[in-house]
Amino acid sequence: MPVMTCIEDFRLLAKKRVPKAFYDYADSGSYTESTYRANSRDLASLKLRQRVAINVDERSTRSTMIGHDVTMPVAIAPTGLTGMQWANGEMLGAIAAEKFGIPFTLSTMSICSIEDVASVTTKPFWFQLYVMRDRGFVQSLIDRAKAAKCSALVLTLDLQILGQRHKDLKNGMSVPPKLTLDTLLDLASKPGWALRALGGRKTFGNLAGHIKGGEGAGGVQTLSKWTASQFDPTLNWDDVAWIKQQWGGKLILKGILDVEDAKLAVQSGADAIVVSNHGGRQLDGAMSSIEALPAIAEAVGDQIEVWFDGGIRSGQDVLKAVALGARGTMIGRAFLYSLGAMGGEGVSQMLEIMRKELDVSMALTGTKDIQDVGPQILVR
Repeated sequence: MPVMTCIEDFRLLAKKRVPKAFYDYADSGSYTESTYRANSRDLASLKLRQRVAINVDERSTRSTMIGHDVTMPVAIAPTGLTGMQWANGEMLGAIAAEKFGIPFTLSTMSICSIEDVASVTTKPFWFQLYVMRDRGFVQSLIDRAKAAKCSALVLTLDLQILGQRHKDLKNGMSVPPKLTLDTLLDLASKPGWALRALGGRKTFGNLAGHIKGGEGAGGVQTLSKWTASQFDPTLNWDDVAWIKQQWGGKLILKGILDVEDAKLAVQSGADAIVVSNHGGRQLDGAMSSIEALPAIAEAVGDQIEVWFDGGIRSGQDVLKAVALGARGTMIGRAFLYSLGAMGGEGVSQMLEIMRKELDVSMALTGTKDIQDVGPQILVR
């Protein structure tokens, strides 16, 4: 068992163990990837204010996110194709998150279905919704999430049109993978992944019965082409109101990067917003999430819970986001790296590493409780 000390250790191991197309899918941004890089770079540029001779015994990283008690202000973000990083990955991730005491969010574009994840969890998880042209299918997804007793719906607003990811096009990204010579050679170098895949789910579980016409037995042979044909570019605030009415429970809006949109989100009656640029996978050249966070938190933070997503690779990054106004955070790539590296055990280890980094960094900034974190812990 390798000794894992940080998220980067998981990333390097995942790169060795996960087939290239699926690793690149997780580890890429759109176009020049400038926004993808800026997410981590801008977080790293923030400096923490070291304090000494302050009693920091009996620290607490515990918090709440839309009323849910959490061991630290972190939730697993919705990530597509998770089950292609490690067989049945969504189920393993949900189990690890539940055991650790943080929320898990299942993507519409997951390999394991809503029902699969519900079968292995004892506490409610969250479901992330993409709005498709077929509103009847959208309604059916909402109904399935209700039946699975999901406790919140995460509505992603920033993927009406798919940002081009060069690596996916060059790799011929498909689910299941096309068995070309390059693919077979790649799989031959990753026997562990291939062996596990034989016993795991292989297609988009939530889309079963919806994918039609030339897409194979439940598979999507060209993911970007299928997404472009199915996702609805007419999505607007009236649709948000309709979804809120159909859902009837806690609603989280993900993909807010502008103060005006944040104000509209408040007016929609949502319970939380996630300041996010989709991990730099959509509008290349947009500002980093951490750059956008302070103004949004200042404008609406007393009216709605403001969360942060984008570039988190450590517990220190979580601390910095909270310092700049985030009530909670979401992690995507850190989750995928740890899953691809070591499966469910990797996710558990990653969360503990992140919690310990958060705890130690709080102590060294003179902070005992995550609830007391604010801009005072940053060097201005």
